[in-house]
Amino acid sequence: MTVILVNSFKIKDNSIVNKEEFDGIRNLVKKIADKSIGQLEKEGVFVFPNTIKNSEDITNEQMILQSYNESFCSSNVMGFLGYGFERLTIESRFSNGQNDFFFQYLLEHVLDFPNLLELKTDANQDNRFHNLLLFLFPRYLKTVMRKGVFKTYIRNWYNNQNIKGTIDIARHYKKNTPFVGNIAYSKRELSNRNYLMELIRHTIEFIKRKPYGNNLLRLSKDEVTAVVDITNQYELYDRNKIIIENKKTPVRHAYFNEYRALQHLCIMILTHEEHQFGPGVRQVHGILFDGAWLFEEFINLLIGNNFYHPMNKKNKGAQRLFAGNVGLIYPDFISRDKINRVIADVKYKPIGNIGNKDYLQILAYMYRFDSKQGFYIYPESSETKPLRLMLNQGSTYENDVATRQDVSVIKLGLRIPALARNYADFSDKMKIAEQNLISNIPTT
Repeated sequence: MTVILVNSFKIKDNSIVNKEEFDGIRNLVKKIADKSIGQLEKEGVFVFPNTIKNSEDITNEQMILQSYNESFCSSNVMGFLGYGFERLTIESRFSNGQNDFFFQYLLEHVLDFPNLLELKTDANQDNRFHNLLLFLFPRYLKTVMRKGVFKTYIRNWYNNQNIKGTIDIARHYKKNTPFVGNIAYSKRELSNRNYLMELIRHTIEFIKRKPYGNNLLRLSKDEVTAVVDITNQYELYDRNKIIIENKKTPVRHAYFNEYRALQHLCIMILTHEEHQFGPGVRQVHGILFDGAWLFEEFINLLIGNNFYHPMNKKNKGAQRLFAGNVGLIYPDFISRDKINRVIADVKYKPIGNIGNKDYLQILAYMYRFDSKQGFYIYPESSETKPLRLMLNQGSTYENDVATRQDVSVIKLGLRIPALARNYADFSDKMKIAEQNLISNIPTT
């Protein structure tokens, strides 16, 4: 029996780690250090959500590991990366080192991930990574099918009397000698029976064979049924051919951006075993989650009934600073109360990193919407009382600086349980923390 030794290393988001500590995964680090998320995505890493180009918290230029003197700095990203026999896990900064309950909690509540996810041991890291890909599949499938079935031009070959395309002389002589009236020809036609829909079908069949596969696919059962009906010529032995064709023909049209993401996801699911281990592996693989997006969407689940939630990733709810359609902005949350308007800005970063640019941003939003009260909502590990910052008025030049009593910004932390016996205990404590947060935010 062959024993495979994997060098694994864990870090946390928004942390600074000495470069020497990465010695065990130096080859992987060479592949990812000081590279942007956009570059890693092109090399094969799956990034969720895929519309990072519109995000203020995570961008194509942001780096997973950024050099800072003799250290590397991590960002708001969580997930798994691998290269050959080397693995890197980026946990949430609230992980206790054994269990990353907070990351799991966000995935479960925001993305409806099943409770099958286990984040316990390094030995199962590749399985956890693969599970994350599988659990994303129903969500992406539902998204793309809302846009409609993917169609593309394919060449079909016919041999009949209703010629409507290009005559294939060689095939005609082979099939129609002696001549009986048929003509062999081919024709390019727009069809939903194409390489991409076949790839999706192969992924569906692959997931079905998993112990939890049928339960997982029920999350998008109507979409699964539609794909199965379309791809009624499915054959298991065509899988490698279909994968190769999709690799050679990535979806490029901007309108089908969601299909491009699903295509990438399907290829990673079906080829996972190919690049799991081995010195011959020359591609970085993995999955990365935007922690800032996850946390913002989680907060939306808590307060969304009383707030508008513009979404820059989906280009929904865009606001403008100035007349003439000038000054595009996306405040995280705008209260529905017109009289006592409240602006809330969600920050995944630690409270100490919420600084001047953040203050300027929320004050601009407050001024734009005639709001006297703003909130920063952020996750924290300690019990910290809300910090109210009162806006100044006056100028040091006239020596008349004074505190305004009617405009304030409050830093409001969501307490993430530091000690929990198990995931169920963590969830119970999170429910209490959520209620404490909600009680501090005015709704009327």
